[in-house]
Amino acid sequence: VQLQASGGGLVQAGDSLRLSCTASGRPFSGITVGWFRQAPGKEREFVAGFFRWNRNPFYADSVKGRFTISRDNAKSTLYLQINSLKPEDAAVYYCAMSPHGILSNLKIPSSYDYWGRGTQVTVSS
Repeated sequence: VQLQASGGGLVQAGDSLRLSCTASGRPFSGITVGWFRQAPGKEREFVAGFFRWNRNPFYADSVKGRFTISRDNAKSTLYLQINSLKPEDAAVYYCAMSPHGILSNLKIPSSYDYWGRGTQVTVSS
């Protein structure tokens, strides 16, 4: 399984970005998928995700209202629309896949089996 994330970059506070993550190597539909981020000196944290076939996304409280996660199963691609970027959003953003995950572990990085290499988001104030 390979996950390839893209779409990061250097932006100004208030700008928007759309991150993409394309999966290959196994079926994408019905699989728990998520976005995480890790800032320097901090632990990797959950940002947003889908649990299996559930169409309702889950978000970290810190990003609700500004981030939108979506998936295109036909393209095996996961997206993260980020609006109104803040300096504290700066981090490396990772996509991850958890074929056997359970709902209670959705926000736990160690419950994900596959990870992309990450895409850097830098926000200037």
